[in-house]
Amino acid sequence: MSSFEAAGASGLVGVPRGQLRLMVRVARLYHEVGRRQADIASDLHISQARVSRLLKRAAELGIVRTTVTVPGGVHADLEEALEERFGLGEAVVVDALGGEHDVARALGDAAAGYLESTLMGGERVGISSWSGNLLATVEAMRPSQTQVAEQVVQLLGGTGVPGVQLQANRLITLFAAATGAMPVLLPGPSLLGTVEARRALARDPAVEQVSRLWGALTTALVGVGTLKPSELLEQSGSGVSEADQAVLRAAGAVGDVCLRFFDAAGSLVESAVDQRVLGISPSQLKAIPRRIGVAGGARKVSALRGALLGGWVNVLITDSDAAEQLLA
Repeated sequence: MSSFEAAGASGLVGVPRGQLRLMVRVARLYHEVGRRQADIASDLHISQARVSRLLKRAAELGIVRTTVTVPGGVHADLEEALEERFGLGEAVVVDALGGEHDVARALGDAAAGYLESTLMGGERVGISSWSGNLLATVEAMRPSQTQVAEQVVQLLGGTGVPGVQLQANRLITLFAAATGAMPVLLPGPSLLGTVEARRALARDPAVEQVSRLWGALTTALVGVGTLKPSELLEQSGSGVSEADQAVLRAAGAVGDVCLRFFDAAGSLVESAVDQRVLGISPSQLKAIPRRIGVAGGARKVSALRGALLGGWVNVLITDSDAAEQLLA
């Protein structure tokens, strides 16, 4: 918000009175009256370029001073601190009170707003399966009047118990409906029983057709999980078993993105579990220019920190409590 103020005389020494008067006149018309630069130029019989120069000079001399008033519920300081601490391209922090479903709803609303304002067309988006936060995101997205994405591609197998599989498919179809993108589903479960089964399925032409698209993605939309599977993944029948969780825990795993588990420093935890995942590889994921992580809540702070330190995401949408703990 800009405001017009009278500046002290010390900053105006050497400025001709006629120029000073015109500068003040232009500043008042622009900032207080709300006139457009083109209209001011016409009224005062000067060029629009000169109006722009006078406004810039008025700011340099302190005649016009800019202040930003942060409304309640906006956490600009936390967002900027997260961006600086973890080298993020952008952070979005929202208030989220209540249980996990309330947090998911708040994060979904924030992520939907972020996507609606940053998807500008021509995007190829990859989206993970089995995330309640992502499901809340696509449910909150409003249909765009123009096509803002070309494709939306599943990053992780979405086949599971039929009733739950519908939710994984809804992630893709709702996003496609809101953005005008062509949906591409990955036919297969997210986690196979054996390494051999995963290798055989990965060679299937239908699966290969999807995996070839991962290298051309411009944006990834992912959740950040903990060792305990998300509610959707657990119900799908494709979740990580308790035995596998024990193996991962012993290896130092604290969280995952697309079932690629990492430790507290963000380094990939190599295990037999990793070799059974039907989905985008860590190197393919990290090659995507914009990787948006939507996650929050106290129980996910360790996983979030690992995801940030390891560069698994470079845009974060989270809640204020989690943000403060990440910065503590």
